[in-house]
Amino acid sequence: MGRHELARDRRKPSIVVAAAIALPAFFFAVAGDVHSFGGSGVGDPIVGEIVSVAAAGAPCCWEFVAAAPAADTSAPFVEQSDTSSAPGQLVSASRFRIVDVPSLLPVGVAPEQGLQIKTILAARSISAAFHEIRNIGGVRPDALRWHPDGLALDVMIPNPGTAEGIALGDEIVAFALKNAGRFGLQDAIWRGTYYTPDGAQTSGYGHYDHVHITTTGGGYPDGGEAYFR
Repeated sequence: MGRHELARDRRKPSIVVAAAIALPAFFFAVAGDVHSFGGSGVGDPIVGEIVSVAAAGAPCCWEFVAAAPAADTSAPFVEQSDTSSAPGQLVSASRFRIVDVPSLLPVGVAPEQGLQIKTILAARSISAAFHEIRNIGGVRPDALRWHPDGLALDVMIPNPGTAEGIALGDEIVAFALKNAGRFGLQDAIWRGTYYTPDGAQTSGYGHYDHVHITTTGGGYPDGGEAYFR
């Protein structure tokens, strides 16, 4: 099996379900790829809202779906799997079910000190998807502001001059562009080509031994963030 096949296989997060877990007393809605738990507590869920409960350190969650509202509360209660119903009937949603939800991303190979939130998300995602990558540079002195401000990554490619290394760099660029919205991707540079979400153009920027990635940042973390696949 080639490196391309392995890279594609690795990008499918596994579903791990705990057999008997105690449900926490507080529920957090999973909304997006970077979520802060430092705010106020969450109250009762709105009817029809999907909320998820994550076991500590677990990559999968229990999802609860509240019952749909009734037009006529005096009508008999009817529970069925089909969402269609006759007038006056109240259809309840599933009491609970196990679903495939984004799992937490572990810290990757990039030093995260001084990086902004979206840059950290990009670095962790690349580390999780491409195990061949052993070195990702982040904050460093530079004449331009991207690296000093925590907005840029240098994804170092093993054996960058070989066909295998070039193919790996191409895959990482494609991965960054595919996740441009999540990463707040501004641009990527690889082998003399400047890539943006709007297209690519030949440039004189070089970058033949690493893929340079710039994000829009999203601000500096305060320590309460959780990063999801």
